[in-house]
Amino acid sequence: MLKITLPDGSVREVAPGTTPADIAAAIGPGLAKAAIAARVDGELRDIGRPLEADAALALVTAKDEADALELARHDFAHILAEAVQALFPGTQITFGPSTDDGFYYDFAPKDRPFTEEDLPAIEAKMREIIAADKPLRREVIDRDTLIAHWRAAGETFKAEWAAELPQGEELTVYHSGEGWYDMCRGPHLASTGKLDPQAFKLTRVSGAYWRGDQKNAMLSRIYGTGWLNKKQLNEHLTRLEEAGRRDHRKLGAEMDLFHLQQEAHGSVFWHPKGYIIWRQLESYMRRAIDDSGYREVKTPQVMDARQWEQSGHWGKYRENMFVIPDEVPNVADEGPLVSNDAEWMALKPMNCPAHVLIFRQGIKSYRDLPLRLYENGCCHRNEPHGALHGLMRVRQFTQDDAHIFCREDQIVEEVRAFCALADRIYKDFGFTYSIKLALRPEKRFGSEEMWDKAENELRDAVAAAGLNTPEYGWEELPGEGAFYAPKLEWHLTDAIGRTWQVGTIQSDRVLPDRLDASYIGEDGERHRPVMLHRAIFGSYERFIGILIEHYAGRFPLWLAPVQAVVATIVSDADDYARSVVDRLRAAGIRAETDTRNEKINYKVREHSLGKVPNLLVVGRREADEGTVALRELGKEGQSVLSVDDIVARLAKEAQAPDIR
Repeated sequence: MLKITLPDGSVREVAPGTTPADIAAAIGPGLAKAAIAARVDGELRDIGRPLEADAALALVTAKDEADALELARHDFAHILAEAVQALFPGTQITFGPSTDDGFYYDFAPKDRPFTEEDLPAIEAKMREIIAADKPLRREVIDRDTLIAHWRAAGETFKAEWAAELPQGEELTVYHSGEGWYDMCRGPHLASTGKLDPQAFKLTRVSGAYWRGDQKNAMLSRIYGTGWLNKKQLNEHLTRLEEAGRRDHRKLGAEMDLFHLQQEAHGSVFWHPKGYIIWRQLESYMRRAIDDSGYREVKTPQVMDARQWEQSGHWGKYRENMFVIPDEVPNVADEGPLVSNDAEWMALKPMNCPAHVLIFRQGIKSYRDLPLRLYENGCCHRNEPHGALHGLMRVRQFTQDDAHIFCREDQIVEEVRAFCALADRIYKDFGFTYSIKLALRPEKRFGSEEMWDKAENELRDAVAAAGLNTPEYGWEELPGEGAFYAPKLEWHLTDAIGRTWQVGTIQSDRVLPDRLDASYIGEDGERHRPVMLHRAIFGSYERFIGILIEHYAGRFPLWLAPVQAVVATIVSDADDYARSVVDRLRAAGIRAETDTRNEKINYKVREHSLGKVPNLLVVGRREADEGTVALRELGKEGQSVLSVDDIVARLAKEAQAPDIR
């Protein structure tokens, strides 16, 4: 008999082959109906998978929302693949994972790529499969048998993947009813009918390369969103609709902030209005770091490959680096552009090795520490073209990057101080946040003792800052640290409830050792400093993208590219409008005139679309009385103020939050 321990500590003895579903039924009919899966010794499994040994068992219901959503979305992906193959015979299937809000599946169509017009028919077929309540059955299958099956079925992509799996590894497939099946680790719900047929929607179609490699075949990827019930789906679709209205690419074009184009994949062309936002953020951050004892530096864009080899990035990060030859290219009509003898250099993907080289200049004493080096550092990373996304994922970006070189006894206080600085900055922008600790990954440098120490220091610092509480969403994330250090992560929540991972701080003992950084201790001996890698914005590009969507383009006055427009009703007021703008600019307000021969309603509408916070309307009466009619973005009606009052009011409101 097997001994199965339940969450309440009770133990049940059952025969081998008993399933979690059997145990749920033995406990009671309510639980039997509610149970959708099980955790066996912590592993999520099918409710109908037989138990093989003594184990701790926890039954999963829809109340365990994270597990339930993962199962549902996994099932939706399989049902999508089955529906597509039923409607489009000859289509090959590849992979279909769940995502944070749904699922997708990649297909190799027989005749043509799929389009948005195909989605309604596919949705209808999926609902038909769900209504059929087909059992989803797990089967362990021999590797060679599976490869032969895929080849016989013309599934070349599946056959290729199965052939690369190790000999002896247990392979599983899941059957949907009696006919269709897919290679999958699982787990799944007991049957297709466990899904709500009104809780999913197919959202879009895109291209995707097989296994993410541009050299491979182009596939059709169908995306969907999946939930536990229709209410959840509708709430998500409402959020998507709002997110669409806030899309930074759309607003960036409407507000004339920036653009991107193929001639510079993944690099941003900042327009004057967009660069005003950048400059305001840069000035704000400089005030913050100056007040916190940082010293600003500037380091080279291009460094010798040997430097990157020594730091460890050449071996672990080279595929994401732009590599360039250190020689004059061949200018002749024939012959290779670059010889085989060229030395290699790389555009920096990060600033940290260069900051170590600055630290190494001259002898450092323990009295010099902590040394906080800050850089608005421009970096380049060779991201795949298909992964680029507006300002959110680019190839050229500028980090608000700093490295704190400190002694062992200073680490906790430095991290605590950084936590306080990040807290103030995020609150200045109106964000709430959660804080996570990303722990050691599988592939890493350094000893276990070093990782234990580094992780505990970050825990202690967060506790000292009072942030390791449910209020701040404190959580530890196994395996998510960098290869050289654990890290704290700040996850911001925006105005519509989305989260963005932005700030980080990492406690690193590896890089100072690899690059031979040292200081003279109180004992007269050489010691290694600990290097704290930290950023708050993350990158200016991405942070501005987040701000555009968070504020829906309606920036607080201090960030707004144009803070006020003085618009005329009649041409007789043109000179007065210009005099008002002169007064505003003299007070430091970014103001413009609109004296075009257009109706005032047209001007109001246009500047509202441009998200101008303050529209000052003037006509003959205002010119005679020395007043303006103020219309504030997003508010009904208007108020009449004297020029002195409006200048004083806007000058006060336009101050950045840290200097008010």
